[in-house]
Amino acid sequence: MDRIDIIKSNQTKLSKRYKELVEQAYNFRQTDSALSDISEYRAIKLLNKLNRLKYLSRELSQPVI
Repeated sequence: MDRIDIIKSNQTKLSKRYKELVEQAYNFRQTDSALSDISEYRAIKLLNKLNRLKYLSRELSQPVI
């Protein structure tokens, strides 16, 4: 596999997990605020990883001058 393909597959996997955590945090908001905060924190950490992968994929896809 090419590096860009590996990065893209990781992005899709992390994006799916991010959406699950955000939904989980929203659902826990009314019943258990501590669990909601934990899920939101994990989602923020995943979003940071996603942003770094997006930067890497952008950097790799640009031609070298």
